Amino acid sequence: MSGVVIIGAGHAAGQAAASLRQAKYDGDITIVGDEAHIPYQRPPLSKAYLKGEQTADKVYLRADSFYADRDITMKLSTTATAIDTAAKTVALSTGETLSYDHLLISTGSRPRKLSIEGSDLPGIHYLRTMDDVDGLREGMRPDANLVIVGGGYIGLEVAAVGRELGLNVHVLEMEERILQRVTTPEMSAYYHQLHEGRGVHIHTSTAVTGFAGDGKVEAVICGDQRFAADLVIVGIGIIANTELAEAAGIHCDNGIVVDEHCRTSDPFVYAAGDCTNHPNPLLERRLRLESVPNAMDQARVSAANMLGDEKTYAAIPWFWSDQYELKLQMVGFSADGDSQVLRGDMASNQFAVFYLKDGLVVAADAVNSPKEFMLCKQLVGKPADPALLADPGSDLKALLA
Repeated sequence: MSGVVIIGAGHAAGQAAASLRQAKYDGDITIVGDEAHIPYQRPPLSKAYLKGEQTADKVYLRADSFYADRDITMKLSTTATAIDTAAKTVALSTGETLSYDHLLISTGSRPRKLSIEGSDLPGIHYLRTMDDVDGLREGMRPDANLVIVGGGYIGLEVAAVGRELGLNVHVLEMEERILQRVTTPEMSAYYHQLHEGRGVHIHTSTAVTGFAGDGKVEAVICGDQRFAADLVIVGIGIIANTELAEAAGIHCDNGIVVDEHCRTSDPFVYAAGDCTNHPNPLLERRLRLESVPNAMDQARVSAANMLGDEKTYAAIPWFWSDQYELKLQMVGFSADGDSQVLRGDMASNQFAVFYLKDGLVVAADAVNSPKEFMLCKQLVGKPADPALLADPGSDLKALLA
């Protein structure tokens, strides 16, 4: 019996299955996931779920009953071990083989791991799954020494939770500034000041050379520096899970290569989410994005095209990060701009920075400014008067006319 098989049980998988049923597809749908959980949201893991403010059932994308009611088969705690594109089958770790008419690969990504002295000591954690968070939450107790390796968004979100729970927090970043790979020096400085003002100790240009401890981690070593640690969380980037696709002969290059319809090099195989390298006609280049909106949108496009549509995926990327009581919302890539305009006052923790190139808006960072963020999503690619953008009293909607 064939139908649609979905490998991976994250955002893209849950959305693709829902979209197929919404479009009245009545064939078999099977989701294969190596975790024990039905599809769930990852962003809360480093925030509300870590703090204990959200329970597992609040993190799930949809209730268990959603899949049962729509005859969507879940094969959890199960790994897809091989894809045979000629036979159109997927081999599973259980020994079972599934046949498919169409296959969606939504295998996502995994944390980049350290392989240095002591890196296998208990107490060193990576934050990617619900089980990861469940395994470290017990150690998030007041006055414990938490060392975070990596000053990206995940690391800073965890740092904020750590301080809110009363831990002593050190962030170690090997680059010259936190968030160096993803934002401007001005935004890096803003977040550096924000976190240090809340009691986080940030150490830039600091590379971890090893870990020490007797039976569990007790210290993080950075050359001749040593940081006491009851708990270590490593956040140094992620790696796309492309091995299964590569072994099947599907074209991969910094991700599973898909076209504008989310099709891979095999016409019956689609891919969606973190694992894909896709063309963005609006930005005129290929991207591999680690983004929930990207995963959800690609899933919708994949589902439609499996059913005979010819939908194209084209969207300006957007992201968000919650730290303390601040919500940062980003659209586009600030690195694409050749000038920037500040609207509001950074000191008030409510402002937006617009990035322009050749007079056109290409991106924005908005802190506690949802209205500016929503308008900028519509402004990308349009000309804008910098004076109007900078004036908090001006109506940005006028720029959309």
